[in-house]
Amino acid sequence: MPDIGMMELLVIGIVALIVVGPKDLPKMFRTFGQVTGRIRGMAKDFSRAMDEAAGETGMKDLGKDLRAMANPKKMGMDAVNKAFDGIEKDIDPTQFEEGSETRAMAEKRLADSKAAREQADALRKAREDDIRNAKLAAVTPGDASASATPVPAATADPVAAEPAPEAAAEPRTGTDQG
Repeated sequence: MPDIGMMELLVIGIVALIVVGPKDLPKMFRTFGQVTGRIRGMAKDFSRAMDEAAGETGMKDLGKDLRAMANPKKMGMDAVNKAFDGIEKDIDPTQFEEGSETRAMAEKRLADSKAAREQADALRKAREDDIRNAKLAAVTPGDASASATPVPAATADPVAAEPAPEAAAEPRTGTDQG
Protein backbone atom coordinates (compact mmCIF):
# COMPACT_ATOMS: atom_id res chain seq x y z
CA MET A 1 0.00 0.00 0.00
CA PRO A 2 1.54 3.31 -1.02
CA ASP A 3 2.23 5.76 1.74
CA ILE A 4 0.33 8.91 0.80
CA GLY A 5 0.79 11.95 3.01
CA MET A 6 -1.44 14.96 3.50
CA MET A 7 0.36 17.05 0.87
CA GLU A 8 -0.02 14.32 -1.76
CA LEU A 9 -3.74 14.05 -1.03
CA LEU A 10 -4.08 17.82 -1.36
CA VAL A 11 -2.33 17.79 -4.76
CA ILE A 12 -4.52 14.89 -5.98
CA GLY A 13 -7.65 16.73 -4.83
CA ILE A 14 -6.67 19.96 -6.62
CA VAL A 15 -5.83 18.11 -9.85
CA ALA A 16 -9.13 16.18 -9.67
CA LEU A 17 -11.02 19.44 -9.11
CA ILE A 18 -9.36 21.02 -12.15
CA VAL A 19 -9.68 17.98 -14.45
CA VAL A 20 -13.17 16.75 -13.48
CA GLY A 21 -14.72 19.99 -12.35
CA PRO A 22 -16.64 20.88 -9.21
CA LYS A 23 -19.96 19.61 -10.60
CA ASP A 24 -18.90 16.00 -11.27
CA LEU A 25 -16.33 15.65 -8.47
CA PRO A 26 -18.73 14.22 -5.79
CA LYS A 27 -20.09 11.67 -8.29
CA MET A 28 -16.53 10.62 -9.22
CA PHE A 29 -15.50 10.19 -5.56
CA ARG A 30 -18.67 8.15 -4.86
CA THR A 31 -17.92 5.87 -7.82
CA PHE A 32 -14.29 5.57 -6.73
CA GLY A 33 -15.42 4.56 -3.21
CA GLN A 34 -17.81 1.93 -4.59
CA VAL A 35 -15.12 0.43 -6.83
CA THR A 36 -12.67 0.38 -3.92
CA GLY A 37 -15.29 -1.36 -1.75
CA ARG A 38 -15.89 -4.02 -4.43
CA ILE A 39 -12.16 -4.65 -4.79
CA ARG A 40 -11.76 -5.03 -1.02
CA GLY A 41 -14.75 -7.42 -0.92
CA MET A 42 -13.25 -9.56 -3.69
CA ALA A 43 -9.89 -9.62 -1.89
CA LYS A 44 -11.62 -10.69 1.33
CA ASP A 45 -13.52 -13.47 -0.51
CA PHE A 46 -10.29 -14.65 -2.14
CA SER A 47 -8.50 -14.68 1.21
CA ARG A 48 -11.37 -16.58 2.85
CA ALA A 49 -11.35 -19.16 0.02
CA MET A 50 -7.60 -19.65 0.42
CA ASP A 51 -7.98 -20.11 4.18
CA GLU A 52 -10.73 -22.70 3.64
CA ALA A 53 -8.60 -24.56 1.08
CA ALA A 54 -5.67 -24.56 3.49
CA GLY A 55 -7.94 -25.86 6.25
CA GLU A 56 -9.24 -28.68 4.05
CA THR A 57 -5.75 -29.83 3.11
CA GLY A 58 -4.54 -29.75 6.70
CA MET A 59 -2.11 -26.86 6.29
CA LYS A 60 -3.41 -25.15 9.44
CA ASP A 61 -2.70 -28.28 11.48
CA LEU A 62 0.76 -28.45 9.94
CA GLY A 63 1.37 -24.83 10.90
CA LYS A 64 0.27 -25.52 14.49
CA ASP A 65 2.56 -28.55 14.63
CA LEU A 66 5.50 -26.53 13.32
CA ARG A 67 4.89 -23.78 15.88
CA ALA A 68 4.66 -26.37 18.66
CA MET A 69 7.91 -28.01 17.56
CA ALA A 70 9.66 -24.65 17.32
CA ASN A 71 8.59 -23.64 20.85
CA PRO A 72 11.89 -23.42 22.77
CA LYS A 73 10.26 -23.88 26.18
CA LYS A 74 8.60 -27.12 25.15
CA MET A 75 11.79 -28.34 23.48
CA GLY A 76 13.74 -27.76 26.69
CA MET A 77 11.21 -29.57 28.88
CA ASP A 78 11.06 -32.49 26.44
CA ALA A 79 14.84 -32.82 26.63
CA VAL A 80 14.82 -32.71 30.43
CA ASN A 81 12.05 -35.31 30.67
CA LYS A 82 13.83 -37.52 28.15
CA ALA A 83 17.05 -37.27 30.15
CA PHE A 84 15.30 -38.23 33.41
CA ASP A 85 13.51 -41.14 31.73
CA GLY A 86 16.85 -42.42 30.44
CA ILE A 87 18.39 -42.24 33.91
CA GLU A 88 15.68 -44.33 35.51
CA LYS A 89 15.88 -46.92 32.74
CA ASP A 90 19.66 -47.08 33.05
CA ILE A 91 19.45 -47.68 36.82
CA ASP A 92 17.65 -51.01 36.68
CA PRO A 93 19.06 -53.01 39.60
CA THR A 94 17.45 -56.26 38.43
CA GLN A 95 19.94 -56.54 35.57
CA PHE A 96 22.79 -57.12 38.03
CA GLU A 97 23.56 -60.18 40.17
CA GLU A 98 21.91 -60.48 43.58
CA GLY A 99 24.24 -59.28 46.35
CA SER A 100 26.79 -57.63 44.05
CA GLU A 101 28.20 -54.18 44.73
CA THR A 102 26.94 -52.98 41.36
CA ARG A 103 23.40 -53.96 42.24
CA ALA A 104 23.63 -52.21 45.61
CA MET A 105 24.91 -49.04 43.92
CA ALA A 106 22.15 -49.24 41.28
CA GLU A 107 19.50 -49.67 43.99
CA LYS A 108 20.90 -46.66 45.89
CA ARG A 109 20.95 -44.52 42.74
CA LEU A 110 17.42 -45.58 41.85
CA ALA A 111 16.21 -44.67 45.34
CA ASP A 112 18.02 -41.31 45.16
CA SER A 113 16.52 -40.65 41.74
CA LYS A 114 13.01 -41.44 42.95
CA ALA A 115 13.50 -39.26 46.04
CA ALA A 116 14.74 -36.37 43.90
CA ARG A 117 11.80 -36.73 41.52
CA GLU A 118 9.33 -36.86 44.46
CA GLN A 119 10.94 -33.77 46.00
CA ALA A 120 10.76 -31.92 42.67
CA ASP A 121 7.10 -32.91 42.30
CA ALA A 122 6.35 -31.74 45.84
CA LEU A 123 8.09 -28.41 45.21
CA ARG A 124 6.22 -27.96 41.94
CA LYS A 125 2.91 -28.73 43.64
CA ALA A 126 3.71 -26.33 46.50
CA ARG A 127 4.60 -23.61 44.00
CA GLU A 128 1.35 -24.21 42.07
CA ASP A 129 -0.60 -24.07 45.35
CA ASP A 130 1.12 -20.79 46.27
CA ILE A 131 0.22 -19.32 42.89
CA ARG A 132 -3.37 -20.56 43.15
CA ASN A 133 -3.71 -19.15 46.70
CA ALA A 134 -2.23 -15.82 45.60
CA LYS A 135 -4.73 -15.63 42.75
CA LEU A 136 -7.59 -16.44 45.11
CA ALA A 137 -6.38 -13.83 47.59
CA ALA A 138 -6.18 -11.26 44.79
CA VAL A 139 -9.73 -12.05 43.69
CA THR A 140 -11.22 -11.95 47.21
CA PRO A 141 -9.10 -9.51 49.24
CA GLY A 142 -11.76 -9.03 51.96
CA ASP A 143 -12.07 -12.74 52.72
CA ALA A 144 -10.25 -13.28 56.03
CA SER A 145 -10.57 -17.09 55.95
CA ALA A 146 -8.47 -17.39 52.80
CA SER A 147 -5.57 -15.43 54.29
CA ALA A 148 -5.78 -17.23 57.67
CA THR A 149 -5.24 -20.65 56.07
CA PRO A 150 -1.59 -21.67 56.45
CA VAL A 151 0.19 -22.43 53.20
CA PRO A 152 3.08 -24.91 53.19
CA ALA A 153 6.25 -23.18 52.03
CA ALA A 154 8.75 -24.80 49.73
CA THR A 155 11.96 -25.64 51.58
CA ALA A 156 14.38 -25.63 48.68
CA ASP A 157 13.79 -24.19 45.25
CA PRO A 158 15.85 -25.89 42.50
CA VAL A 159 15.53 -22.77 40.34
CA ALA A 160 17.41 -19.75 41.67
CA ALA A 161 15.15 -16.80 42.24
CA GLU A 162 15.90 -13.62 40.33
CA PRO A 163 16.74 -10.62 42.48
CA ALA A 164 13.93 -8.10 42.78
CA PRO A 165 14.48 -5.00 40.65
CA GLU A 166 15.27 -1.86 42.61
CA ALA A 167 12.53 0.73 42.79
CA ALA A 168 13.09 3.52 40.30
CA ALA A 169 13.28 7.08 41.56
CA GLU A 170 10.24 9.20 40.90
CA PRO A 171 10.59 11.22 37.70
CA ARG A 172 11.49 14.86 38.06
CA THR A 173 8.90 17.24 36.68
CA GLY A 174 10.87 20.45 36.82
CA THR A 175 8.68 21.83 39.60
CA ASP A 176 10.46 19.81 42.28
CA GLN A 177 12.27 21.76 44.96
CA GLY A 178 15.71 20.31 45.58
